Amino acid sequence: MKYARLEKGSWLRWSAATPEEARVCMMGVPFDQAVSLNKGASKAPERMRELSIDMSDVTEEMIPIRPGVLYDLGDVPVTLDWEAYFQQVEAEAYQLMQSGRFCLFFGGDHSVTIPLHKAFGRYQRQRKSGARIGVIHFDAHYDLCPAYDGHPWSHACTEARALEGVVRGEDLTFVGVRVAELSELEVLAQNPGITTIRARDVYTEGWAGVCDRLIGHYRDYDAVYVTLDIDVLDPAFAPGTGTPSTGGLSSRELLEILRRLLEALPIRAMDIVEVAPTLDVNDITSWAALGVVQLVLEHFSKQMAEEA
Repeated sequence: MKYARLEKGSWLRWSAATPEEARVCMMGVPFDQAVSLNKGASKAPERMRELSIDMSDVTEEMIPIRPGVLYDLGDVPVTLDWEAYFQQVEAEAYQLMQSGRFCLFFGGDHSVTIPLHKAFGRYQRQRKSGARIGVIHFDAHYDLCPAYDGHPWSHACTEARALEGVVRGEDLTFVGVRVAELSELEVLAQNPGITTIRARDVYTEGWAGVCDRLIGHYRDYDAVYVTLDIDVLDPAFAPGTGTPSTGGLSSRELLEILRRLLEALPIRAMDIVEVAPTLDVNDITSWAALGVVQLVLEHFSKQMAEEA
């Protein structure tokens, strides 16, 4: 793996000496060859690292980010062989998950979640036979197409592949959806256990009500994976993404939902995908993603402070 080469002024100022000593292990997957509209997400891991030099050492909850909270393993180098690359991503992610740390992955387009889901399912079932594994998918889109643009690994097929052995329909929840393909409606009809919380539902029910529904559903699960497509946010909050869709969540709604879920559910891994710096305005979208990163670091910094 290509390790990150950053100055200590970046988020490496909070780095542990080894992955085993950290609470959060990070890995980049800078691949955007599966997009259906606009590319640019391959640049996200690098740009987020560059901008992290200006992240505050203290969160909005006035909690200092603790030294040693994270370890950045760098990126999985992209190859021209799509199948071989996804196999490598799955292998690297599986190895990282074996550390027992919270794993935070940076895409890339949403197709990279396909091997990440596979690694997560394999690791959790290896750790505990019969483990109940859940996926909470934040996105403007379902990503349930059996195939898109003639390929089953498109970024529009992420959860269609997860239903092939990683999770069942009742283990999968979408939050923020406001776009669907006809083929996805067929998949939903075939999997009535799938839960949909539309962007409009977040608006009408409020973020707290949405959290109550999610916590009630997943509180007894052994492990939950959160995949976050930045286009779940309204383009006003995240213009730099390949397939923007109006009417999405606000940054505040997203942060409040994620903060409560991290506190209440057994979330073991997370990815942030579809941030496209080349399409962005004043790094607004990268900063939205970094707000989520800081929220994760806040959560584990609180744990470290309580244990000190």
